[in-house]
Amino acid sequence: MEQLRQIGEVMGSLKALMVFRENIQVNQRQCCLLIDIFNSAYETIAEEMKQNLKFEEKHTKWRILEQPLREIHRIFKEGEGYIKQCLETRDWWAKAITLYKNTDCVQFYIHNLLTSMSIVIEAIETAGEFSGLDQHEIQKKRIVYSNKYQKQWKDPQLFQWKFAKQYLITDDLCERFDTVWKEDRWILWNKIQENKVSCSTKHERQLTDVLRRNLDGTDIQNGKLLPSSILIGSKDYQVRRRLGNGSQHKEISWLGENLAMRHFFGDIQSLVPEISSLLSLSHPNIMHSFCGFTDEEKKECFLVMELMSRDLYSYNREICGPRKRVPFSLPVAVDLMLQIARGMEYLHSKKIYHGSLNPFNILVKPRNISTEGYLQAKVSGFGLSSVKKFSTKNSLNQNGNLLPFIWYAPEVLEEQEQTGSARNSQYTEKSDVYSFGMICFQILTGKVPFEDSHLQGDKMSRNIRAGERPLFPLNSPKYVTNLTKKCWQADPNQRPSFSSICRILRYMKRFLAMNPDYNREIDPPMPAVDYGDIESILRSKFPCWDETDSSSTIKQIPFQMFVYRVFEKEKLRATQKETSESGSDDKASVSGDENFNSTDDPFPLPSPLPSPTERKLSTSPNNINRKPSLSKKSPDVRKSRQAGTSNLLRSRPPQLITPISRNMRMNSESQLMLIRPKIRTPTGPASDSEIS
Repeated sequence: MEQLRQIGEVMGSLKALMVFRENIQVNQRQCCLLIDIFNSAYETIAEEMKQNLKFEEKHTKWRILEQPLREIHRIFKEGEGYIKQCLETRDWWAKAITLYKNTDCVQFYIHNLLTSMSIVIEAIETAGEFSGLDQHEIQKKRIVYSNKYQKQWKDPQLFQWKFAKQYLITDDLCERFDTVWKEDRWILWNKIQENKVSCSTKHERQLTDVLRRNLDGTDIQNGKLLPSSILIGSKDYQVRRRLGNGSQHKEISWLGENLAMRHFFGDIQSLVPEISSLLSLSHPNIMHSFCGFTDEEKKECFLVMELMSRDLYSYNREICGPRKRVPFSLPVAVDLMLQIARGMEYLHSKKIYHGSLNPFNILVKPRNISTEGYLQAKVSGFGLSSVKKFSTKNSLNQNGNLLPFIWYAPEVLEEQEQTGSARNSQYTEKSDVYSFGMICFQILTGKVPFEDSHLQGDKMSRNIRAGERPLFPLNSPKYVTNLTKKCWQADPNQRPSFSSICRILRYMKRFLAMNPDYNREIDPPMPAVDYGDIESILRSKFPCWDETDSSSTIKQIPFQMFVYRVFEKEKLRATQKETSESGSDDKASVSGDENFNSTDDPFPLPSPLPSPTERKLSTSPNNINRKPSLSKKSPDVRKSRQAGTSNLLRSRPPQLITPISRNMRMNSESQLMLIRPKIRTPTGPASDSEIS
């Protein structure tokens, strides 16, 4: 309840901010969308809790909601910071230049919200199974929830029709996901045109030219950059410090903002087209390049970018310290891995392969709301192939020797061995996936891959090509390490795509949120199925998932999370049928209820037949369980049972045949038959296959 109250407080603050929505001069449409979807999320969560849960049980049976609601609260707070940034009226020019192509609204905040909403809804339904004391009501709710996760809903269009409002993907919202960014750019263009007329100084006219050319893509089309005098000649331009020893990167102050700048010298003609293409890219998890300038006479070029705190390698070293402790909690590590994977998914959708993916090229900074150590990660170092160097930054082992090859895939090392050069290596999507696996190892363990190895130089390179990989600690969670090991498979064809990696990591976030005590238990819970196996099944069923641009996949997240759950339940049912005779059961409690097992079906089937005492009390035709004295072999008995069931369906009061969730209501008798339990023999608990 406390988490819901905190979400409500942020929602009230956001509504107060939006009283002044007309004062938002940059990204106004996106801010309005964010407010609307946050408001819909809050109302949906509140209604789901009202319909499914009992208030007097908030200290006992609501425990499973705490972590999912905490995630929603953090997303709301981060969204509030974004709206405040857009509402700020100072330094309009800097805000316009740094936010004109910003896609954080949909690609970061709404992406995170849709991921977490799927988890919250499932958590409410799980808690609802145990809400109340009436066993018959609990049993009916379990049947209803089990019916929700049936094969019939594994179609994206049916899912959209049935659950769109519940999962915040109505047609209206989905259309706005696609249009608000374009609308904001059009509004900004008109604003620039107005300012161009009223500009009183040469500097303002130059800034107008910068924004106009960036918005209409003139630099990209013509392969030309603006004159460097616009930047260097500005009165408020100042170089503050170098970023790294001998680095081309500098921290500068310009237009009242602290930014990063990369300074190139020499033959810059080959760089201009590549810099122009970088200016067209935008994603919350890649390094943003705002504008480029050139001075052809002096043969120098300037690329202005956003400023980050530090690279992942330095941050990891600082956090781990000399004791080599694990740098991140598991939820933070999985979130960080997902951000990197999403950045790479976007680059690969643009046919850009990194080639030098390592912790030095992952830049991080604290989130706006830096709770529990969460960071924002951005991939850098891509593009500009003409200036990329193989050994620009490499890790050092404990003896101070360079290990320039530990982040590179075996096939890349093999090619370098044959050609004797790193510059001509042909990097692919799969070689980036291998490098990502090595980064995941460092995130999860705090160690540089192979830093403890006694072999160095060419010998280690040969061992890597022969199949040697870093070793995880024995207590590492298998469901995370399995994904990492798939990424560094020797055969590139066996490595997953970044789209697959993103889906698996999102579902891992669900598992961690549904099991908040994973790090407090001696024997922490483990997923009952391998998420990689589920992903393989789903990729064969939905091949279009890997073919679409990453920008169009946001609205698919709820369905992907849902269908993952459907397939997971199917695999669990198959496993339970195989082990039912042995009476095996698992231990991982996720709901706070002592009798609930996370590895069991979260929506259990009806319990065994009631005791004789209960049967005496169950004489009403509304009672679902039939008396056990009837024999399955008698045709007359079967007819009487079917007649009794039909009477039951007609005689149930509305509140008994209406599912708890407002979005799951059945509106015809034929639909209602879907949740009716089949007549079965009274020899034990019903199996999953006996419920249609």
